[in-house]
Amino acid sequence: MTVAVEETEKPESGQAVRQAAPVKRVREADRSVVVAAIFVVWLVLFLVLRGKQTLGLAAADLTDLHRWFNDANDSIGANRNSNPLFLYFFNEVRLVIDSLVTFVQELISQSSADRPVPQIGWLGVVGVAGYVSWAVGNWRVALLAVAGFTFLGLQGLWQESMDTLALTVSAVFVALLFAIPLGVWAGLSDRFNRIITPFLDFMQTMPTFVYLAPLTLFFLIGPASATIATLIYAAPPAIRITAHAIRSVPQTTVEAADSLGATRRQTLTKVLLPMSRRTVVMGVNQTIMAALAMVTIAALIDAPGLGKTVIQALQTLDVGAAFNAGLAIVVMAIVLDRVTTAASAREEAARRATNRFLSWRRPLLAAGAVVTAVLLHLSHTYLWAAEFPGEGSAGDVVSNTADNVTTWVQDNLSGISNAFRDAVTNGLLNPFQALLTDSPWWLVGAALVALGVVLGGWRAGVTTAVCVGLLLGTGVWSDSMTTLASTLVATVLVMLLGVVVGVWMGRSAVADRLLRPSLDAAQVMPPFVYLVPFLALFGATRFTAIVAAVVYAAPVAMKIIADGVRNVPATTVEAATSAGCSTWQIITKVQLPMARGALTLATNQGLIYVLSMVVVGGLVGAGALGYDVVAGFSQGQLYGKGLAAGLAIVLLGVMFDRITQAAARRTSA
Repeated sequence: MTVAVEETEKPESGQAVRQAAPVKRVREADRSVVVAAIFVVWLVLFLVLRGKQTLGLAAADLTDLHRWFNDANDSIGANRNSNPLFLYFFNEVRLVIDSLVTFVQELISQSSADRPVPQIGWLGVVGVAGYVSWAVGNWRVALLAVAGFTFLGLQGLWQESMDTLALTVSAVFVALLFAIPLGVWAGLSDRFNRIITPFLDFMQTMPTFVYLAPLTLFFLIGPASATIATLIYAAPPAIRITAHAIRSVPQTTVEAADSLGATRRQTLTKVLLPMSRRTVVMGVNQTIMAALAMVTIAALIDAPGLGKTVIQALQTLDVGAAFNAGLAIVVMAIVLDRVTTAASAREEAARRATNRFLSWRRPLLAAGAVVTAVLLHLSHTYLWAAEFPGEGSAGDVVSNTADNVTTWVQDNLSGISNAFRDAVTNGLLNPFQALLTDSPWWLVGAALVALGVVLGGWRAGVTTAVCVGLLLGTGVWSDSMTTLASTLVATVLVMLLGVVVGVWMGRSAVADRLLRPSLDAAQVMPPFVYLVPFLALFGATRFTAIVAAVVYAAPVAMKIIADGVRNVPATTVEAATSAGCSTWQIITKVQLPMARGALTLATNQGLIYVLSMVVVGGLVGAGALGYDVVAGFSQGQLYGKGLAAGLAIVLLGVMFDRITQAAARRTSA
C-alpha cells in the first residue's frame, strides 16, 4: 500500500510544480491589470472633479495643529528651567553633549580659555591623522590622510573643517557607546532582535531633515542638538552590522567553545567579538559616513562647520563658495572612508604578513609615534604650527574656477539644459503633480490605499490608509502631494538609469570593475554636495532637486540591479542562448524577470534615497515639504508648520517603505 500511495502522489506533486510558474505569471498579469484599472478610474474622476477639495494651504497659513505646535514650543521654552523633566533629564543630556562637543572643538578647532588658538594646531592634527591612518591601515592611506587634511587648509576652510570633524567625532563616539552593546545584544538574543528591528527600520526610513525639528524642541538650536540628531541618525547602521557580525560567527565555533567550558562572557569576548571584528569595523565606517552626512545638514539648526558654509552659499546662489565647501566635505568623507575601510581589512593583512615584516613595522610605528608627539608639541607651542599658513589660495582657485565654469555653462549650454529641464518638467512632472495636487483629497487617498493593497497586500494597504489619514491631519496635504510627485518622478528616472547601467554591470565583469568604485565613492558623499553642480546647470528650481536626487539615489539602485542580474543562474542564460534568443530577449525575457526581487528592492531603496534628497532640495527652490521644514527653522511663527511637514515626510517614507518591501516579499515568494 505504501508503494502504491507514493506512486500515485508523485505525478500530482510534479503537476503542481509545473503549474506553479504559469499560475504566478497569471497572478502578476492580473495585478498589472488591476493597477492599470485604478489609474484609469483615477484619471476619469480627476477630469470630472479637478480642483475640488484639494486642501490647499498658502505658505503663511497655519492650521490649528500648527498653532498648537507653536504654543507647545513657546510653553516648553517658558518652562525649560522649571519643569523637572527638563531640569533633570533634557537639560542634563544637553549639558553633557555640549561639554563633549566644546572639549573636542577647543582641542582641534576653536580657541580655548586665554589661548587664541586651539590646543592642537593644524600641524598636530595632520600628524595625528597620518599616524593613525598608518597604524590602522598602510602608508598609502596615511599619505591620503595627510594630503587630504592639508588640502582642507589650503582651501581656506581649516577651522570649518575641524568644526565638522569635531561634531562628527563627538557624535560617533557617543553613538558607538550605545550602538555596539545594543548590536551585540541583538546578535545574541532573537527576542531583542525582533523588538529592535522595527525601530531601526523606522529610523533608517526617516530622511535626515526629520530628526532636526523635534530635537530642537527639547534641546534648543545649537551644536548639542546637532550632535544628538547626528548620533541618533548614525547609530542604526552600527547596531545592524554588529548584530549581523555576531550572528555570522559559525555555530560550530560557538559550540566548540561551550564544550570546552567557556562561560557566556568568555564566549563573547574570546570568540564572538574577535571573529566579528572586521565586520564591526565596517559598521563603524557606515556610522562615520552617516554622521558626516547628518552633521552637514544639521547646519540648519546652527551646527558649525562646512555645512553652514554650504547653506549660506546656496542661499545666496554663490556656486563658487558652495563648490569649494562641498569639495572639502567630499575630501573629508573620502579620507574617513578610506581610513576606516583600511582598518577593517587590517587584521586580514596582518595574518598574511610575514613575521619579518611585523618585526620591522613595530620599530617604525614607535618612531612614527615619536614624530607625531613632536608635531603635537610644536602645534601646541608655536603659532606658526597652530594657525594654518596662507590665505586659502587653493580655495580661491577652486571658487573662481567653479564660477567661470558656471558662467560658461550658462552662456553655452543653457539651451540644452533648459530644453531638457522643460521636457521633463512639462512632460512628466507637471502632469503628475497636477494629478496629485488637483485631485480631491479623498480620491488620491483611495487610489493610494488601493495601490497599496494590490502591490503589497492588505497589511500594506492598512499602513497606507493610516499614513493617508495622518497626512490629512498634518494640514500640509497639498505640499505632501507636491513632494510625492517629485519623489515618484525622480524614482522613475532612477529606475530607468538603474536598469540600463545595472544590466550592463551585471552582464559585463569589466563594466562592473570600472563602475563599482565610482558608485561606492558616490554613496560616500553627503547629500548637500549633489546640489551644487546642478544648481550651476539648472538654477534654483525644483528640477535641480529632482536631478540631484536621481544622481544621489542611482548608485544604490545600479548596484542592487547588477547583483540581481548577475545572480541569475548561468545555466538558464545558456539555455536561452542555445534556444536562439537574442541579447535583447535574454535581458527582457530571462534576466530581468528572474531578477524581479532585486528590481523591487532597488525601487524601495531608490524611493527612500530620493525622498531624502528631494526634501533637502527645499534649499534650492524645490518648495513643498522641504521649504516648510527650512522655513520652520528660520521663522518662529512657522515652527509648527515645519514640525508638521517633518511628520508628513516620515509618513511618506513609511508608506513608500512598507508598500515596496511588501511587494518585494510577494515577488520573491
